[in-house]
Amino acid sequence: MRKLNIKKVRPLITMAVEEDLGGGDVTSELLFKGDTVVKAHIVSREEIIVCGMIVAEEILKRYDQRLTLKVQIGDGRSAHVGSRLGTIEGPLRPMLSAERVLLNFLQRLSGIATTTGKYVRAIQGTKAKIFDTRKTLPGWRILEKYAVRCGGGYNHRLGLYDGILIKDNHLAELGTNFQPKLRRIVSEAKNVQGAKFVAVEVDHVDDQLNYVLEIPGIDIVLLDNMGQWQLKHAVEMRDRMCGKNKRPLLEASGNISLSNVSAIAQCGVDRIAVGAITHSATAVDIGLDR
Repeated sequence: MRKLNIKKVRPLITMAVEEDLGGGDVTSELLFKGDTVVKAHIVSREEIIVCGMIVAEEILKRYDQRLTLKVQIGDGRSAHVGSRLGTIEGPLRPMLSAERVLLNFLQRLSGIATTTGKYVRAIQGTKAKIFDTRKTLPGWRILEKYAVRCGGGYNHRLGLYDGILIKDNHLAELGTNFQPKLRRIVSEAKNVQGAKFVAVEVDHVDDQLNYVLEIPGIDIVLLDNMGQWQLKHAVEMRDRMCGKNKRPLLEASGNISLSNVSAIAQCGVDRIAVGAITHSATAVDIGLDR
């Protein structure tokens, strides 16, 4: 699993600390005058996939360099009810000040990883892989996509700059006789530096996909909001027209849920894009216990 580049998320951590701490934790400063050193445990209160321990360590250092975190269950691993994810040791006042911000990150990121893990388990035994989308909280994209990887999923393009995706609205602008224009655009797209892939989205099988599959250089075809019979038809068409190469890859997207993702995977698609693993993931219950 590709690691998190913590340098890229430090501005978000800084904003979160400043937002919560402001001019200081007036309650802790009122109650605790000394530098009492204590231990506290980060504890999972439900079955989860852990994500964010590397972020938690960075957060603690913002409050006091003397705060240390010993990780017991690292990112990407499963934890049960009552599992100790890590132990924090250091001065009591800054530890209490850091608690909410630390838990906010851990609960959301572990929620995304846990949700992703449910989708990944649901399609086991098929060739499909779960991919995320750009439906992320502003400023949180790098972290949320890291959480998807911790849950066993894969990342789509990070932004508009690192992958070429010709969507339905782009295609509509090319007109009904879009194939010649699209062929030229795809040829030019292969020379764009930094683009990891060239993808084209289609809404219909018989009057779009057949023309798209004839164009060389397309890496992925997105099958948008298609029912199971359409997905199966698309897989059959791709296999028939492109042979054993099985390229381009076919990706199902739109209205994917835990209730239908298994059936969609069994249609033979290669990839399934799920916006819900980021935009609708529920934060999990993690606490800090003395």
